[in-house]
Amino acid sequence: MAAEIVNPRSDSATTAVDGTGTGAGAGPGTLAGGVTEAGATAPEEPFDPAFALHRGGKLAVAATVPLRDKDDLSLAYTPGVAKVCTAIAERPELVHDYTWKSGVVAVVTDGTAVLGLGDIGPEASLPVMEGKAILFKQFGGVDSVPIALATKDTDEIIDTIVRMAPSFGGINLEDISAPRCFEIERRLQERIDIPVFHDDQHGTAIVTLAALRNAAKLTGRELGELRAVISGAGAAGVAIAKFLLEAGLGDVAVADRKGIVSRDRDDLTPVKRELAELTNKAGLAGSLESALAGADVFIGVSGGTVPEAAVASMAPGAFVFAMANPNPEIHPDVAHKYAAVVATGRSDFPNQINNVLAFPGIFAGALQVRASRITEGMKIAAAHALADVVGDALAPDCVIPSPFDERVAPAVTAAVAAAARAEGVARA
Repeated sequence: MAAEIVNPRSDSATTAVDGTGTGAGAGPGTLAGGVTEAGATAPEEPFDPAFALHRGGKLAVAATVPLRDKDDLSLAYTPGVAKVCTAIAERPELVHDYTWKSGVVAVVTDGTAVLGLGDIGPEASLPVMEGKAILFKQFGGVDSVPIALATKDTDEIIDTIVRMAPSFGGINLEDISAPRCFEIERRLQERIDIPVFHDDQHGTAIVTLAALRNAAKLTGRELGELRAVISGAGAAGVAIAKFLLEAGLGDVAVADRKGIVSRDRDDLTPVKRELAELTNKAGLAGSLESALAGADVFIGVSGGTVPEAAVASMAPGAFVFAMANPNPEIHPDVAHKYAAVVATGRSDFPNQINNVLAFPGIFAGALQVRASRITEGMKIAAAHALADVVGDALAPDCVIPSPFDERVAPAVTAAVAAAARAEGVARA
């Protein structure tokens, strides 16, 4: 029997019969019936539900007030709106009370580091940014607007975001390549008084710390006793290293394509030179594999494959957090031979380290108190709250809660709001 997939924002339907179909399943540039936009007949392709779901986009704008008659119109628009505009002009802080500002985040990208796809451009990044927006709403109750910028210039990106900042309560930077992402976030936060948060850096770091904290608790160890090795010195790897040290990790070495980031290397970028000063107390040099000998923790944010022999050389009771998608750096079947706790970035294995556990609640908490920024203390509080959600369920296959655990966002929200007040960045 044929099944229709209809997007409410489109007049067209996609029909799938016996696993094949047209329209959305035929891919970009192909219309219903296998006819391309140029008018030529295209071959039938297998029905793909991903295209069906995305047809027309994944977001819409909805009114929060009624508009039924002229009285409603006079309040929602002219002349009633003029009173509110005048009040805000006289007292700018009222914008938080009488507009959407305090409840809306801009999700901004330049399309240069999209998932595992790399620099695919602003248009191709939009499905991911829309996805991020629906995660904000679903898991944190936060509205957001996806914005893809047609520039890779650092100054242009910063200036553009600064100019549109009055419309939003926070800025979530997404999928911007390193090392530009570090400068963009830092300079933006210096210029605007709303939170700026690069999720690829800090969201990953927060969830990693939460999982690591619980893994240590499960095995009766303290963070200060552990030595970690991170594969990947991009946005996530750098942020994780700094954040774990801030949280009290004993030592961490970070490896890029050329080996361990160390002070004796003369090919380091400014970001990696700073990283070399902060990390690798043991003075390790050489390859990732050599650094894993005796290490307590492996954290993968780079892709590639780590040889099984290197995993076997880790300390007894080690933790393996192989987070590359779709292929973890160390497959769980291999990791379980040697590690006490195994985590990945995938939803089909236990212990999924997923940013969605962090960013909705972090922004919800920051917006709740009208925070001017997201501090290290707020991020630490988020990680601790996330770890504590696991509670008595703590086990080797449960050191981090599921994204669908309804306790996650409220716990993170409350912890972040409290930390913002304690650190003096709250304004409500």
